[in-house]
Formats: sequence, structure tokens, C-alpha cells
Amino acid sequence: MSTDDTSERGDGDESGVDPNGNGSGGDVRGRIEREADRAIEQFDEGVVDVLGWLLDTETRARIYVYLRQNPRSTSEEVADGTGLYPSTVREALADLHEESTVQRQKRENDGAGNNPYEYSAIAPSDLVGEAVEDVQDQLNAICNLDDHLDGSDTPDSDEPVTITVEEEHTE
Repeated sequence: MSTDDTSERGDGDESGVDPNGNGSGGDVRGRIEREADRAIEQFDEGVVDVLGWLLDTETRARIYVYLRQNPRSTSEEVADGTGLYPSTVREALADLHEESTVQRQKRENDGAGNNPYEYSAIAPSDLVGEAVEDVQDQLNAICNLDDHLDGSDTPDSDEPVTITVEEEHTE
């Protein structure tokens, strides 16, 4: 058995030295790969957390991420790909479609039978843009709170709070 086999199973010492005392480049490579996988997983979870805040639930966030990676997927494909219950996916997709976060269209089928809907998620910049509008409205309400509490209808400042989201284009 090679040192790589031992370290992959977690039996060996991760010090870069195999049980026989020999240094091994394979251990270092394995450790780097494991750390990279862990970093990606943590990044993905961070993205899901932020999207969960934007989309109200982690379930909806997972569906959104899946659809960004796999556009034109059916609800069954989304359920299989995310590990969520099909009924949960169907309900979330209906809500997301109603909110214009996902788009749907009938899948083209040459054969007989039912043509299911296939779903695609809107671009992240569009999703953030919609959230920014909501936050901007709430911030303006807070900024004008004193005017409303004093009973005056005229705000002290004509300048509303504005937030700009620009999508970076790489070529």
C-alpha cells in the first residue's frame, strides 16, 4: 500500500512522513487537495448562506445555485441534484417563478406524453439588484423617520439613499 493510500483513508500520520519514516510528496499533495476541497465547500456554504438571506430560505438558495449550474432543469432533476424532496422543490420553484427569480418554459419533447417545465435562474446581478431596491427603500424610510414622526411631510433632504450595483465584465 502506498503512502497516498494510507493518507487518503486517514490511517496515516499527516506529517508528510509515512509510517516507515520516509518523506512523501504524495502526502503533501493529498493534504493540499483536501484543504482545497474544504475551502471550496466552505465557500459554497458561505454563498448559500448569503443567498439564503436574499431568497428567504436555504432550500430556495440551494435550488437557485443548482439552477445556475444546471439551467433548463426540470423539478425532478433539481430534486435529484439537490437531494431535496420533490414536493419541496416544486413548491419552492412555484414561489421563485412567481417572484421572477426563476424562469420556466415547457421542455420540447418529440415523443408522446407530458412535457415538463424546465427552469433557469436569473443572473446573480439581477437578483442582487432586486434586493438592493428593497434595502434602498427601507433605508430611505429610516432616513425620513424623523420627518414622519414630527408630522412634517417635507423631508429635510431631497437626496434619497441610492445604492448602485455594477456587474463586472471580464473579457
